[in-house]
Amino acid sequence: MSSPTHTTSSNTPEYLTHEEYQNRSRKLAELRSLGIEPYPNQFNPTLTLEEVRKQYESQPLGHSEEAAAGTTPTVKIAGRLILFRSMGKNAFAHIQDDHTRIQIMFNNEHTHLEGYTPQTAPDGQNVVSAYKVIEKKIDLGDIIGIEGNLFFTNKGELTLYAKKVTLLCKTLLPLADKHSGLTDKELRYRKRWLDLITNPEIHQVFRVRSQILSLIRQYMSDQRFMEVETPVLQSTYGGAEARPFTTKLNALNQEMFLRISLEIPLKKLLIGGIERVFEMGKVFRNEGIDRSHNPEFTLLEAYAAYWDYNDMMAFVENLYQMLALKLFGTTELQVPLPGKDEFVTIDVKAPWKRMSMKESLRHYAQLDVDSLSDEALHRLLADSGEIDPKKINSLSRGLMIAALFEIHVEKHLIQPHHITDHPIETTPLCKLHRDPEQRMQGIVERFESFILCGEACNSYTELNDPELQRSLFDEQTRRRDKGDEEAAPSDEEFLEAICQGMPPAGGVGIGIDRLVMLFTQAHSIRDVLFFPWMKPQTE
Repeated sequence: MSSPTHTTSSNTPEYLTHEEYQNRSRKLAELRSLGIEPYPNQFNPTLTLEEVRKQYESQPLGHSEEAAAGTTPTVKIAGRLILFRSMGKNAFAHIQDDHTRIQIMFNNEHTHLEGYTPQTAPDGQNVVSAYKVIEKKIDLGDIIGIEGNLFFTNKGELTLYAKKVTLLCKTLLPLADKHSGLTDKELRYRKRWLDLITNPEIHQVFRVRSQILSLIRQYMSDQRFMEVETPVLQSTYGGAEARPFTTKLNALNQEMFLRISLEIPLKKLLIGGIERVFEMGKVFRNEGIDRSHNPEFTLLEAYAAYWDYNDMMAFVENLYQMLALKLFGTTELQVPLPGKDEFVTIDVKAPWKRMSMKESLRHYAQLDVDSLSDEALHRLLADSGEIDPKKINSLSRGLMIAALFEIHVEKHLIQPHHITDHPIETTPLCKLHRDPEQRMQGIVERFESFILCGEACNSYTELNDPELQRSLFDEQTRRRDKGDEEAAPSDEEFLEAICQGMPPAGGVGIGIDRLVMLFTQAHSIRDVLFFPWMKPQTE
């Protein structure tokens, strides 16, 4: 199927010139001339197609003769016509609603079409029945409503004998080819509505996504968290290291930013006395696009007064465990390995393996970074070929350790891991480690959870020391002045807020799209977003 988005030089959409579009437009005019309203305001099905199947598939309904006589159950349904086969005085078709299909039988004598009065054919002899109008003027893709009687065919297929048909929407563009289907991945992402029509199994992915969001909200409620909404437009962005999208507030002639994180406003509410608070919403980061990144994505952030990162580790484990049990009845999941055509079994049952970042480097990369000088760390990064040599020169010791972790360890973290105790340079919003020796080395109480070699969540024991917070923001500012576009600006309003006193707290951020990828066996983040960002089409 060709894409209907290209335009001609006169800015007229190309699809308007397609023969199929013109044929359907002509049929639309003919239907109207016959007194048929092709776009009625309302139709009230008595059952969905799934409900029809559940309710009647196991009942002894009888055959077409009983249905024709009206002695079998009567139902009123609606759906999109996706198959039509004419067989003389009868025609068999399939219609599809949300994700279910059912067979329909149209009959030359008993099927009527809403708004149509049978007319004499041009030959003056025969009568043009409603059945013939349906056969000639209704196309695949049209949405119809049907009232009739259920029966089983000789092959045992549940079928509706159509007594009254109502055209609900005349379509002007065809569906994908009925044999090859809609197989082009890019076209499926770009035109998700066609993907949903042509590949009804995709509905299940988004049904699971919706279920996951509901389960998460219930879990948060059970843990006494209050859900809130905070501004998407911000005058100062922060809470993560990422480049923002910028815009302008015309009313105040002010530069504004789409939020890159939910952290700062949620912490202000924590200061205000909401002791357990969370938000699940869109955030925006003006950076790369790949199998696990989209410029806008859904983030869950939660903060709990008087918790620390150990409490948050248990909180995250239990969330994943709950989701697996509710969705599948087991904590063992068969999931695809990133970038490979093979599956692996992972177990999200709590507790998960815990390692400090330095321990993971010793275990998976045989690197004892405490015994290596800054020069040795620099050489290791340079030899890896994974980082621009110019960027290596600007990295502090802590950031070099974090970079070595990304290069040498992350690829081993297939089963769920909590990687704890990160260098302070990785975040300006986290509390220094309570262990004096770790504190002296600049280690903070932060963990990231990894599953299938990718980050699943990020969590801190939250920093609430206003003086240390200011100094860390100042360091971020120095990095920005040196050209680091991902370093966030200092937030003076937030510094004022924590001067009012923020209780000790644990916080966590979980990427919902990646979580959904795990539970739906998706290979790409685009598979779990209705409308992922796509490069503009060219002529």
